[in-house]
Amino acid sequence: MKNIDTIKKLGHKVRIIRTDRALSQEALAEKAGLNRSFIGLLERGRTNITIKNLEQIANALDIDIKSLFEFVL
Repeated sequence: MKNIDTIKKLGHKVRIIRTDRALSQEALAEKAGLNRSFIGLLERGRTNITIKNLEQIANALDIDIKSLFEFVL
C-alpha cells in the first residue's frame, strides 16, 4: 500500500512541475521521448516507472531526479 502512495505522490509532483513549466503532457512526452498516455498514467499514479524513464522526465523538465522525490512520504 505504501508503494501506491509513493507512486501517486511522484506522479503528482511530475504534474506540478510540468504545469509550472507550462508544458502539456504531450510536450513533456515528446521532450522525454516517451508516450503521452504513459505521462498521463504516471501523473495519476496508475503505473510504475523505471529509473531510465524517470531520468528522461527529469531531463525534459530540466531538474535533478532527486527533486521529484521532495515530498512527504
